[in-house]
Amino acid sequence: MLANMRNLLKEADSRGTAIGCFNATGLENILAVIAAAEKLHTPVMIQFAQAHEEEHLMTLDVIGPVMMDAARRASVPVGVHLDHAVELDYIRKALELGFTSVMFDGSDLPYDENILLTRRAVELARKYGASVEAEIGVMAGITLNNQKIAEDRSLEEKMYTDPKAARQFAESTGIDCLACTFGTVHGFYKSAPRLNFELVEELYRTLPVPIVMHGGSGISREDYRRVIRAGVRKINYYTYMAKAGGEAAEKAAAAAETPLFHDLACAAVEAMTKNAEEALQIFSAREE
Repeated sequence: MLANMRNLLKEADSRGTAIGCFNATGLENILAVIAAAEKLHTPVMIQFAQAHEEEHLMTLDVIGPVMMDAARRASVPVGVHLDHAVELDYIRKALELGFTSVMFDGSDLPYDENILLTRRAVELARKYGASVEAEIGVMAGITLNNQKIAEDRSLEEKMYTDPKAARQFAESTGIDCLACTFGTVHGFYKSAPRLNFELVEELYRTLPVPIVMHGGSGISREDYRRVIRAGVRKINYYTYMAKAGGEAAEKAAAAAETPLFHDLACAAVEAMTKNAEEALQIFSAREE
C-alpha cells in the first residue's frame, strides 16, 4: 500500500526505530526490497535518485511507474521517494508520477540559496500532498552536485552538519525531515566508519524534524543501533545490497554452462532480498 514519508517517520519516531529506504535502480531491486518488507511485516521506502540517470541504464520515466505500481500492490506500507534531486523540474516530474516524497539537495549551494530553493520545493510538493527531505552539510562519497556532475568527495569533519544552522534551515523551509552529515559516506567506505554519535544526539535535541542518515551501507549492527538510539529515523541503504546481488549473479554465471540473464537476475534478487531483510531487521528492531 502506498504511504507518505511524513507518516512513516512519525510512526518510526514513536517506536524508536528507523525506516529503511532502498534505491531502485531496476526491477530486481524493487522486487527484493518489497519481498523483504512483506516477510517482516514492516514498512519500507523505495527511492530513485536523479544521479541514477547519469550512472545507470535507467530513467525516472521508466522506473517511476513501476515503483508506484509495486508500492500500491504491496501488503505493507511503501513510500515512494525521489532522492538527491538538484532541479525543481525534476522534482515536479516525480510528483506528477505520484511519488509520495521528494528530496531537494541544495547542500552544494550557498546556505541562503539552499533555503530559497528548498522552500520552492516544499511549496511544489504540498500541492501534491507530498513530503520533502532536504540536506545540510556535505555528504562524502559519490554525490551529484548542482551542476549535475558526480563528485567523489573526501570525508572531512568540517563538512558535518551544524545543529544551529540545521534548526534555522528546517524552521525556514517547512521541510519534513533533514539529511545530516555526521561521518557516513555514499558508496563503499575507504576506511572503518567513525560516526559522531554525540552530534546525532545534539541534532535530535535541536531539530524540529526527523534526521535522515545517508550512506547507510557498510555500518556495523551495533553502530546502526547506536545511531537509531541517538535519533536517526530514516536510513538510506543500497551499496551492500547491490554488492550482494552482484556477487550472487557472478557465482551463478560461473556455475552455469551457458549463463542466461534471467537465471542471474533470479540469483541476484534472492541475495538482495536476504540482504535487505537483514538490514530491515536491524532498522525496525525496538529497544527492549
